Amino acid sequence: MSQQDPNMQAPRQPNAAQQPWGQQGGSGQPGNAQQPWAPGPGPTAPGGAAGPAASGSQQPWSGQPVWGPPPGSQHAPWGAPQPGPYGAPSPYRQHYVAPPKPGIIPLRPLMFGEILDGSFQTIRRNAKAMLGASLLAQSLAAVLTAVLTALSATSSGFLNTWAEGLSREQMLSIGIGSAAGILLFTVLTVLISAVLQGAMVVPVARSVLNRRTGFRQMWTLAKSRAGALIRLAFLLLLGGLTAVLIFAAFAVGLISSVGPAGGLILFPLGLALFALVMWVYIKVMVAPAAIVIEELGAREGLRRSWELTRGNWWRILGITLVVLIMVGIISQVVMIPVSLLSAFFTGVVSPHGGPEQAISTAVAVGVATAIIGGLVSAVSYAFQTSVMALLYLDLRMRKDGLDISLLRLLESGADADGVPGRGVPVYRNAPGYGAPSAYGTPPDVR
Repeated sequence: MSQQDPNMQAPRQPNAAQQPWGQQGGSGQPGNAQQPWAPGPGPTAPGGAAGPAASGSQQPWSGQPVWGPPPGSQHAPWGAPQPGPYGAPSPYRQHYVAPPKPGIIPLRPLMFGEILDGSFQTIRRNAKAMLGASLLAQSLAAVLTAVLTALSATSSGFLNTWAEGLSREQMLSIGIGSAAGILLFTVLTVLISAVLQGAMVVPVARSVLNRRTGFRQMWTLAKSRAGALIRLAFLLLLGGLTAVLIFAAFAVGLISSVGPAGGLILFPLGLALFALVMWVYIKVMVAPAAIVIEELGAREGLRRSWELTRGNWWRILGITLVVLIMVGIISQVVMIPVSLLSAFFTGVVSPHGGPEQAISTAVAVGVATAIIGGLVSAVSYAFQTSVMALLYLDLRMRKDGLDISLLRLLESGADADGVPGRGVPVYRNAPGYGAPSAYGTPPDVR
């Protein structure tokens, strides 16, 4: 051990097992321990003379620690990005860079909260297009409900008297005609709703790049896809009606052959049918958006939706269920005061109004309930459609690299009056995987 200053007390040397990493000898063995922060052997001078460390002199304890590798080492300083293989930068030192958010969502795969927030922002920024289309889609049902409520309240006695004078054949024909009218009205409502739902995808896609859309512009950009959307609605109606008829025929045959015990078999079968319907519904849920944005036909839209939802079924199901629960709770909260209005008016405002007052109150409350219910349904329909469109865009960002194309479109400013996402190539080389995001994927979006 080299000589020390007699006035300086040498520090206690820790054991080799207690010394931290980097304070042991150059060989890494306990027997070659050095004092803390002592410099290693210096370079060899010309003629074979060693540097200061080799001659036995040491640096004072007041010297600053030497961070980093020894001089001449090939290793990068501590804290600097470590090189990867073949000189490329190591991916473990790269940091996530937040992508731009020009509109309602950031240009990357979306999280659940961003989908909800983007849906609300779409309705707020494009109120005329979104709420106008939703009101048109729900108006027929609201008007029919209001008319039937008024007729049943004002003409119930007359209808009962009139029905007593009818024969069985007349009542059967009236029942069949009424059922046919209701079925026709339902089909017409479904077709109109399908077309308007596809049209409402346009404001959502344009809002991603902060482009506002009016009702006329929305319809101009979507009217060419109306035929494909109608065919899609017919295919879905036909599939659902076929499943219901098959199950009904099986139930009738089982009950007639087995008896009441057949109900024990029908109950699990009904649950299985419901699960099957939910599975198919999630698989084809984004078909309207694919038809409008990618300009596909009805069957191609179904096939495209089936492909996009592969590997994401449970995630889409969870988002859909949460949205349905939210919409149901909010709708019920809004409708509770309306349902209590009739009892409040007849019991507090006009308790002795008589039969005519009661009929007028029932008609007024029924019409008000139908109107407010239509408004609530319109807002709910617009919100659910926005969620569906954003799910479609999210799936395309994950599989097709749509966020990269949208970023280029944003930078160029091209096609300012078009639909973002049209004409973007689809990557099908590896099912379930597409072009990577330009900004990486944050660790909590999957």
